[in-house]
Amino acid sequence: MFYIVSIVAGMEGVNMDRGFFRKVDVPDHAHYIVAFFVAVIGGVGVMGNVLVMYAFFCNKKLRTPPNYFIMNLAVSDFLMAATQSPIFFVNCMYKEWVFGEIGCKMYAFCGALFGITSMINLLAISIDRYVVITKPLQAIRWTSKRRTLLSILLVWLYSLAWSLAPLLGWSSYIPEGLMTSCTWDYVTSTPANKSYTLMLCCFVFFIPLGIISYCYFFMFLAIRSTSRDVERLGTHVRKTTLIQEQSIKTEWKLAKVAFVVIVVYVLSWSPYAFVTLIAWAGYSSILTPYSKAVPAVIAKASAIYNPIIYAIIHSKYRNTLAEKIPCLYFLAKRPQKECVSVSNSESSFRESMLSRQSSGSKAKFQRVSSMSTGDTVSSPMSRYYGFFPLAVSNH
Repeated sequence: MFYIVSIVAGMEGVNMDRGFFRKVDVPDHAHYIVAFFVAVIGGVGVMGNVLVMYAFFCNKKLRTPPNYFIMNLAVSDFLMAATQSPIFFVNCMYKEWVFGEIGCKMYAFCGALFGITSMINLLAISIDRYVVITKPLQAIRWTSKRRTLLSILLVWLYSLAWSLAPLLGWSSYIPEGLMTSCTWDYVTSTPANKSYTLMLCCFVFFIPLGIISYCYFFMFLAIRSTSRDVERLGTHVRKTTLIQEQSIKTEWKLAKVAFVVIVVYVLSWSPYAFVTLIAWAGYSSILTPYSKAVPAVIAKASAIYNPIIYAIIHSKYRNTLAEKIPCLYFLAKRPQKECVSVSNSESSFRESMLSRQSSGSKAKFQRVSSMSTGDTVSSPMSRYYGFFPLAVSNH
């Protein structure tokens, strides 16, 4: 009897092993098309984030505490592209998973760790920008290098906890889609898989997305209110039209950048989130290999968007690259005359933001008046507007 049980168990083990590494019946060109996009994502993601890190280390002016979030985002996105794309590409060329079960688990673990870190880091950036823009005096008192590094550590620990869970028995990591990449098991309907999928989608996607939307919405309201205050005071003290126009441009630029950040975040991860929720709801049978593979590729492509949004549009970053890498000379800043004009209007805008929280309308009127006469005011908040395009644009 024991002998028969052993044989049956061995046969089940073989079937499970074959099932784990099974192929899907799709045309070869489907794998090659996915391989092409994965290669592009990997190349652009690695190079883009390397440039961000290179600029950070080359320019001391970029090494401010708030910019550590940008650096952390570049590191997580770089690791995401570097660990996922090459393996994904090789599997696509072989048209199956070729790195074994342990390789699958490590691959999926790295993808989860670095992907979640990037998303939670975006949440940390949003909260940081929210505090700096809407509560600048509190930001001066509480923001420091030590607190920023502690926040980054918490981001990694939070991501690590969610990534380790499938390795410890709460769900598991298996091949997905065209069986050329791996992720957690959101297809098999078990209590562990269903609970993990639901909690992951809520605490890593939907709740962070809600907080990010809240932060950017009230940042926009604060910028618009301050811009109106500057414009209203300007009519009393006869301020130049340039400052008024720049306030409007700054408000519009902030709105556009905030809109792009939220939209890219949603577009990158929502297809993947909705596919997993379809399986969670018990309709995994309607999901095809393509419907599971394409959202995974789109989600991995998030590693190439963040460097563009948070770094490439920043003048100090562009100037550093143009100086250090001759072939990128076209990234150099605009003519100095234009930069001086914008800088003056930005100083007026920042002083108005501080005056709204620190004093009444009389103090605010005096600050704006001093700016209208051409005096340069050195705001303590200026050190918070170094890298982020979500603060007042620093051209």
